Amino acid sequence: MSNDSLVLFLKSFNLSTMASIYADTLNRAEKENWGYRKFLLYLCENEHQSRHSRKIQRLLSRSKLPDGKILSTLQDELLPEKCRRMLPSLLEGNFVKNAENILTFGLPGRGKSHFLAALGHELIMLHQYSVLFIPTFRLIQQLLVAKQNLALDQQLKKYSSFDVIIIDDIGYVQHSRDEMEVLFTFLADRYERKSLMISSNLIFSEWDKIFKDPMTAMAAIDRLVHHSTILEFNGDSVREKQAKEKLKK
Repeated sequence: MSNDSLVLFLKSFNLSTMASIYADTLNRAEKENWGYRKFLLYLCENEHQSRHSRKIQRLLSRSKLPDGKILSTLQDELLPEKCRRMLPSLLEGNFVKNAENILTFGLPGRGKSHFLAALGHELIMLHQYSVLFIPTFRLIQQLLVAKQNLALDQQLKKYSSFDVIIIDDIGYVQHSRDEMEVLFTFLADRYERKSLMISSNLIFSEWDKIFKDPMTAMAAIDRLVHHSTILEFNGDSVREKQAKEKLKK
């Protein structure tokens, strides 16, 4: 069988990396007197690494995570003590396996969004979890459009394809009744099935501002808190500190 035929077989099996490096690898193996085991192992390792890299890139692209908000740019010294203490265990990703939630609260500029985005990035890099970062207003817009088009179930199914959804700034949007209903439907659909990570500038006692109806607010909170880790970002404003540091330079 010719080399060209082997390459065609590899491509037909979707072993694209093996196909692309086969000829050069064969030449190297012959020159260095590799055995068949080493030759095959080299091809398989490269195929595996290539597929892993492509999957990571697909997950990162699909995640819509904000640029630059990664672990290396997270200022650990500015994080509350509990957040610093919890971060290593959160990075292990067990809360995702258990469909548990991460809920962060604090005034604007305290680093909630950066913390969650960095955690989401690491869940992709370390565990290949599928993550979606979405501002609350955009999530609600998508849900409302789907409901108007009688396609809410299909939209919820799309969201279910993500292991983790990060809902940013849930307290900033004052929702109408229709918006409240689709948001509650979304939260109920994720309950005990898939993980949520949420940032909010409103503590739970103020969530009736989001859901208008106290009973609905209580039902939403009950579902979120049942399996969750709650983190409070109660320090000084990170953005304010960074701005002051820039002025000093």
